[in-house]
Amino acid sequence: MIYTKTGDAGTTSLVGGTRVLKCDVRVEAYGTVDELNAHVGLLAEMLRDADPDQYACLKQVQDNLFIIQTLLATEETAHLQLPRLPEGAVADLEHRIDQLQDMLPPLRSFVIPGGNAAAAQGHVARTVCRRAERRIVELRQQHPVDHDIECYINRLSDFLFVLSRHTVLSQGNQESLYPSKK
Repeated sequence: MIYTKTGDAGTTSLVGGTRVLKCDVRVEAYGTVDELNAHVGLLAEMLRDADPDQYACLKQVQDNLFIIQTLLATEETAHLQLPRLPEGAVADLEHRIDQLQDMLPPLRSFVIPGGNAAAAQGHVARTVCRRAERRIVELRQQHPVDHDIECYINRLSDFLFVLSRHTVLSQGNQESLYPSKK
């Protein structure tokens, strides 16, 4: 059954069994990463045919986000064999950012999200990623958080920004820049 009724009183279980309020900082952190994963999934599907390389990259990002969710949902006292972010995950994002950045014109003003549906979705994912980062930093004030998680999420928001710009231009659309030229 999908429903257990154990959360009807506003609590949920961490990996390890401890029950916490559903508004607990840990639940907020992994819940926001879950939301981010859903937005990245939508972006991936929007790029599946238009950019198979970025689609494959985003599917790997989703796997990494699931690992992060698991790590954030696990209490420190749970001595479990947990997955880890792949070695070089942050460096891989940096490499992809550099590759995309090399294909883009220099940016001299702010980008207004849009240009096409996939790029707009990339910006939605980027803003949720930034919120996830804020929740993770907040969590770190109370519980240990692997530094690689913070680095990965920070770099992911940069990747999503550059990918959004690339998506607009590679599909023949124009970026909207601020201030708008009137």
